[in-house]
Amino acid sequence: MDGKDLKGRELTRIECRSVDDLLLDVAEKRPGLARVKGKLTCSRCGNQDRNKMQAAPCSCGTACLYCLSCLNMGKIKSCTVLYHLPETNSFACYHEPILQWEGQLSPEQKRASDEIVGTVQSEQTRLIWAVAGAGKTEMIFEGIAASLRKGGRVCLASPRVDVCLELAPRIKQAFPEVPLALLYGGNEEGYSYTPLVIATTHQLLRFREAFDLLIIDEIDSFPYHNDLGLQFGAQKSRKIASALIYLTATPSGEMQKEIRRGRLATTVLPARYHGFALPEPECLWVGNWRKAINRKKNTRFLSLIRRQLQQKRRFLLFLPHIQLMEALDRWLQEVFPDKLFTCVSASDPDREEKVKRMRAEEYDFLMTTTILERGVTFRDIDVIVLGAEDRVFTEASLVQIAGRAGRHKDFPTGWVCFAHYGETKAIQGAIRQIRSLNRDAGRRGLLHGTVSILPN
Repeated sequence: MDGKDLKGRELTRIECRSVDDLLLDVAEKRPGLARVKGKLTCSRCGNQDRNKMQAAPCSCGTACLYCLSCLNMGKIKSCTVLYHLPETNSFACYHEPILQWEGQLSPEQKRASDEIVGTVQSEQTRLIWAVAGAGKTEMIFEGIAASLRKGGRVCLASPRVDVCLELAPRIKQAFPEVPLALLYGGNEEGYSYTPLVIATTHQLLRFREAFDLLIIDEIDSFPYHNDLGLQFGAQKSRKIASALIYLTATPSGEMQKEIRRGRLATTVLPARYHGFALPEPECLWVGNWRKAINRKKNTRFLSLIRRQLQQKRRFLLFLPHIQLMEALDRWLQEVFPDKLFTCVSASDPDREEKVKRMRAEEYDFLMTTTILERGVTFRDIDVIVLGAEDRVFTEASLVQIAGRAGRHKDFPTGWVCFAHYGETKAIQGAIRQIRSLNRDAGRRGLLHGTVSILPN
């Protein structure tokens, strides 16, 4: 690690062990735990809850407190010193065109893109509220280019590793001449000093006043939406004068209140770029599906799967829990021995490869937990949510899952099924939200096609 790798970063001595001692001597230093307005505060994640701090014997010779809130990023203790060098944007000049994407934006995408560029230039904050499949990634290209042209440093962050992995090749393709770093836990490539960064929101905790433009995708996603430490880290990673863009298809209730009160500049896109409506989910009662899995008993949802396979319709099958998914996988291997399918979850070390194979259409279907509820696109896909009544499937989650279908311009329709053992408010709310967005898009003349639903 050299001096550049510490610029815009804030690291412990262990994390910057290869930095020249002369650089560390001139680096800004502050304690890992410091008093802020009388409260002991973690300098990395902002935690002030003493219940989330614990004392333990330390090599410094005392019983040091350490922060439990950001422990997964390494210990921040009372004796910890954090080192920081100011960001100087020491990047080489780029040759035009910086942005080499050759696609064309729809009028609605162009409107959002222009408002993002304006936000970047005025160093303000904006929410892009766009339905799943609206083409949010393409909307941000011109904003990124505007910041880079000014010599700015840009970060595109997401709570989900899978989203970062999906974004990286698309951003690299759009900006092939701009050095890019991809940061997430377990990434063997490690950190490098680049003008363009794609990172999980956890990685932002190691930055300080680094970015001129911060874009946070899927802000309503776990764990970012209810983690004050991650939100603190995101704000800490920005320069004092910088632009912040939020992207989501399902803003939180609190954020919607901010919109109604006029406190948050917002661009709303209720339609997809290809002009087709969002697929409206069909609700189907399938009885006690848990018992059916455990007893390997023929049931209604098995008929849904059989029908999809007979019609040669590839699909994603969402389940609420890993154990149930793995049990179903073993059963279906017996029922459909000639079909190609697998299951994937956050704990699966092969999940990236499995998603690639599904995208390459090597599987007839893919079973998944909510790990694939957002940020991934498949060319032509249907969606079944088995156990849609489970508390894991919130209204926002169900809207995102439904948004996996009909995303591609050549295959803009798809069938979405909420298979349940009893309707919930979340199910009803998700369907209501999707219908409301479709009505809004229709009133604004943004729909040019309709969605077909497969017969039962």
